Amino acid sequence: MTLYDDLKWRGLIKDVSSPELEKKLNEEKLTFYIGTDPTADSMHIGHFSSFLIATRLAKYGHKPILLIGGATGLIGDPKPSSERAMITREKVEENVKGLTKQAKEIFGFEVVNNYDWIKEINTIDFLRDYGKYINVNYMLDKDIISRRLETGITFCEFAYTILQGLDFLVLNKTKGVTLEVAGSDQWGNITTGIELARKKENIELFGMTMPLVLDSNGVKFGKTEGNALWLDENKTSSYELYQYLINSDDSCVIDYLKKLTFLTKEEIEDIEKKHKENPNERLAQKTLAHEVITFLHGEESYIRAKEISEALFSGNIKALTLNELEKSLKDVPSFEITEELSLVDFLVNYKIASSKREAREFINAGSITINGDKITDETKIISKDIAIEEKAIVVRRGKKKYYIGKFM
Repeated sequence: MTLYDDLKWRGLIKDVSSPELEKKLNEEKLTFYIGTDPTADSMHIGHFSSFLIATRLAKYGHKPILLIGGATGLIGDPKPSSERAMITREKVEENVKGLTKQAKEIFGFEVVNNYDWIKEINTIDFLRDYGKYINVNYMLDKDIISRRLETGITFCEFAYTILQGLDFLVLNKTKGVTLEVAGSDQWGNITTGIELARKKENIELFGMTMPLVLDSNGVKFGKTEGNALWLDENKTSSYELYQYLINSDDSCVIDYLKKLTFLTKEEIEDIEKKHKENPNERLAQKTLAHEVITFLHGEESYIRAKEISEALFSGNIKALTLNELEKSLKDVPSFEITEELSLVDFLVNYKIASSKREAREFINAGSITINGDKITDETKIISKDIAIEEKAIVVRRGKKKYYIGKFM
C-alpha cells in the first residue's frame, strides 16, 4: 500500500489542494510543516493525531518541520463563536518553551518559532508585502471568518489568516517547505498561504488537512467537560490517559486505532474481528491504550498505569503509593480529617452516609472498604494508624464510589 492509500484507509485525508499531491507524496521527498499556537505549555491528546502525521510521513522519507506559533499565539486564531482571550507575552514565551521541549522529546523533529521572522516585519512592510496580495472578498469567503460576521470580528483576528499564510511562504524560502498539513479547521489558513505564494512568488504550494478526531458524541477527542488530556505526563498521568482510552466507545475505537497508532491494516483488521467476536474483552481498547501511552510516555509508564487500574479495580489499594493514589483519584470527593472517629460517625461526618442508620446498613452489607480492606466493625476507629503513609485513607462505598480523606 502506498503512503497516500494508507492515509486514505486510516481516514487521515479530508482536503487536498491539488490532485497532484497524491503522486508527490508517493514518489517525491517533500519538506512539510505542521504547527500549533502556544495556548498552553503542553499539547493535549487532541493534537496527537495531527502531529502524529509528521511521524507517518517521515517514515516514508518526507521531512517534517514542527512550527510553534510564538507570534500567531499573541494574536489568536478566530474561534467560531467569539474572540479568543489574549495571552500575555510572558505566558506565550513560557508556553513556547514548554511546547518546543515537548515536540522535540516526543516527535524528535526540527522545531521553529514564527516569532523569529514575524517580529522583524513592520506594519508598512506587512501591508505592502503580504496584505496587498490577499483580497478582502477572498478572506470573507473563509468559513471561520464568514461565521463571525454577524457577531463581529476584530481586525486583529481577521488578519490572522495572512500571518499563517506568511509562515508558509517564509518556510518555503528558508526551509524548502512545499506542503502544509493540519487539522480540517485550518483549511482556510492553509489556502491563504497557497494563494499568497501564487500571487507574490508565482509558485505552487500544497496543502492537506485531516478530519478532526471526535468521540461518540461528536466532541473533539480528548476533551472532557472542557478539560484537555495533556501529553505532558506531569499534567495528565498515564493512568488518567489509560482510563480515557480503555473506556473508548466501541463505535469509535477502531477509528482511533487507525488514526492514533502505527499498527498495520492487517493487524487492525484482525483486532477488529476479534473485538466484534468478544467485545467484553475490550481487546481494541486495551491495544489502543498500550500503543498510545507507550509512544508518549514509554513502556514502563504504560505498565504502571495498567497496574494502578488493576489495583483500584481489585481493591488492592495498599499496592499504590500516596502520590499514585492522589493522581489516579484526583477527581473523587476529598476531605480533611481533623479527628479520630468510629467508623459510623466517620461515614456520617464526611457525608459518605446520610445518617447513622444508613452508615450501619452500608457496613453490615459489606459495602465499605478502607484502603482495600472490607470493614464490618461499626466501632472501628479511623486514625492515622491505618492511613497510607500515615497521611490518607481511601474509602470505597459499593463498587465504584470513592472518597479520599487526608489527615491534618
